[in-house]
Amino acid sequence: MSTSHRLLDLDYRSFERRLASNPLVIVPVGALEAHGPHLPLGADQIQPEATASALAERVDGLVAPTIPYGSAPGARRFPGTVSLSIAQLEDYVEGVLSELARSGVRRILVLSGHGERGHMAALREAADHAVQAHPGTRAVVLCDYDFVYELRGKESPPNDGHAGLLETSRVMALAPETVGPARPVVEYRHSPFVPGSPSEKDWPDSVIGDTRNASAELGARVQAHVLDRLVETVRTLLPT
Repeated sequence: MSTSHRLLDLDYRSFERRLASNPLVIVPVGALEAHGPHLPLGADQIQPEATASALAERVDGLVAPTIPYGSAPGARRFPGTVSLSIAQLEDYVEGVLSELARSGVRRILVLSGHGERGHMAALREAADHAVQAHPGTRAVVLCDYDFVYELRGKESPPNDGHAGLLETSRVMALAPETVGPARPVVEYRHSPFVPGSPSEKDWPDSVIGDTRNASAELGARVQAHVLDRLVETVRTLLPT
């Protein structure tokens, strides 16, 4: 019997046996989105995948294959960004979660590495519909940056954001081979009260903040905080 935490590695009988213990199944969700001249397009996939793997070890959970695309309209004008509509994302994720529930999964954590408001709304609606259709299943939907940004004003300036100090440091800790040498400083000027995507004047590069002090050491502290908060959240909201 396989002892892997990845659903991809299990045969169906091993998976069926694992279901007897009511395991947490973690569904990482990423995005293909520009993250400045220094971080990879897949930063929002790299982070939740690594985090899901570490969390599964701590709670004896299972990790489903990653949903690699998300809704990222704010960064669409930057090359390499692939942005699904909210409806496209919601339908796809609802299908995945419903199939997991049909297979006998009763505890699901949707762990997104991308936190844009519309993207997260789509994930929450998808999970709500899946749970309503399968009342025995419970789900929690969150972005790991819900916890990363608890450190703003402590480990970073309060206005740190997308591809900024905290995210650059975290990717340096998790996947240093993907991080380039540039350390951009970018001010984000787009008001949340103005509809539509930010203009080039409002957002000249796909970064928010000052990355000059980024380090793997800071990233490791950020990741440790995220994992501790995730374990706490799972134990509180998705107990066995």
